Amino acid sequence: MADSSARSKVGNKAGSTGPRVIVIGAGFGGLGAARALREHGITDVTILERADSVGGVWRDNTYPNAACDVPSPLYSWSWAVNPAWGRRYSQQPEILAYLRAAAEREGLTDLVVTGAEVASCTWDDASATWQVLCTDGTAYEAEVVVPALGQLSNPVVPRVPGVEDFAGPAFHSARWRHDVDLTGKRVAVVGTGASAIQFVPGIVDRVGAMTVFQRSAPYVVPKPDQEYRPRHHTAFERWPGLLRGERRSWFWVSEKLNAALGGEVAWSKALLGSLRQVWKLHLRRQVRDPELRAKLVPDYQIGCKRILFSNEWYPALAREHVDVVTHAVTGVEPGGVRTDDGTLHEADVIIWGTGFAATGFLAGVTVTGVDGADLHQQWSDGAHAYLGLSVPGFPNFFCIYGPNTNLGGSSIIAMMEAQAGYVAEAVARLRAGVRTVEVLPEVAEAYDREMQTRLRDSAWNGCDSWYVDGSRITTNWPGKVTEYQDRTAHVDWDELVVG
Repeated sequence: MADSSARSKVGNKAGSTGPRVIVIGAGFGGLGAARALREHGITDVTILERADSVGGVWRDNTYPNAACDVPSPLYSWSWAVNPAWGRRYSQQPEILAYLRAAAEREGLTDLVVTGAEVASCTWDDASATWQVLCTDGTAYEAEVVVPALGQLSNPVVPRVPGVEDFAGPAFHSARWRHDVDLTGKRVAVVGTGASAIQFVPGIVDRVGAMTVFQRSAPYVVPKPDQEYRPRHHTAFERWPGLLRGERRSWFWVSEKLNAALGGEVAWSKALLGSLRQVWKLHLRRQVRDPELRAKLVPDYQIGCKRILFSNEWYPALAREHVDVVTHAVTGVEPGGVRTDDGTLHEADVIIWGTGFAATGFLAGVTVTGVDGADLHQQWSDGAHAYLGLSVPGFPNFFCIYGPNTNLGGSSIIAMMEAQAGYVAEAVARLRAGVRTVEVLPEVAEAYDREMQTRLRDSAWNGCDSWYVDGSRITTNWPGKVTEYQDRTAHVDWDELVVG
């Protein structure tokens, strides 16, 4: 990987095949897109990464117990099957090592420029190119831009009065302070989402006291985890079909959940109802105190917010030195956290488990299209894109993990692989004398209407969550992965303008 100041910024790479493509982000999405482009004969690809190494969320989230809640045989690239997973649900270090090793084997890391944070992308119609400017002033030029920034890359810390006044260390879980010794400390944890249910059990034995501030209780169901022992690895190596079979099995199970969450009548009531019973039994078995148990009952229908998997969350909250507070946080003071009942909860350390700006697509990057069109202005009422990939007026610009492509119950890698294949096919057309490719406005509008109509019948439409931006669900795909794969399997050129 090269430093952004040490390479040519404009012009084709020697010996490479165009068109020139800038990919923004070197996580699963960006690296996978680069590979798909190369598979279609496009080798003039540069990946701009704002951090100092590849890895995306699996580089950034190093908090204790960080792990995936999708089984690793499924949460992996189809072109990099791994028979050596240590667990069914792998932890962050192993996933990051897998990503980096696979990217290295494929030669993808050679395409990455680190320390290159993109500030703006501006379309120049005269040259039919994108002018890409980084925050350090470095400029790039390319015919195609593929943003792969992800939906969970920018942490959110609530704008609570007095945050800057706190006397001790305070940090977000995605920016974990490993230099802060939590041993014997009074720790305030704000938030009870997917990260908190992992790091709270990971630190509960170290801290002196813990106060967990819960705005909304999550549904937490058992995690069917297991360790893969040497006999498993030997079997996976000797009979690759076993691992492929496990991958297919988890995919089938997750597709049923995708259908239920998306509102498919045949599955929705029965499966979500069964999951609720599983959650209820899980809570009752692990939390004996009726007062605490009452606090941990969600006030919304299951599936409306992300369903979480853990065998350790409820027992951690039931520990004697842990207190769950359901009063709203109103302020932070030098000595702790104040809630709306007037209580000051004393703390030595604050950890924000408050999630990410998931609906802030391409946040921090100014995108200017044809005739000066501002993408963020077009998205002021909520982001939208045809197949989550393209927007009229922004030619040769394709998002990976864009609007309405997130999943509530499966592996996002499968969605991103489908997107990468579609993008690569579209970009390959530019080699045949075509200058620009963009979606027809009427096609994009019809697609957005379809998405919002279907999402109104989904489980996610029943409460406020990070899936929602204003009155629109902008993050999630309302169908099965297989439907999305079918719709992106080949470019329908009748839906695009080729210039």
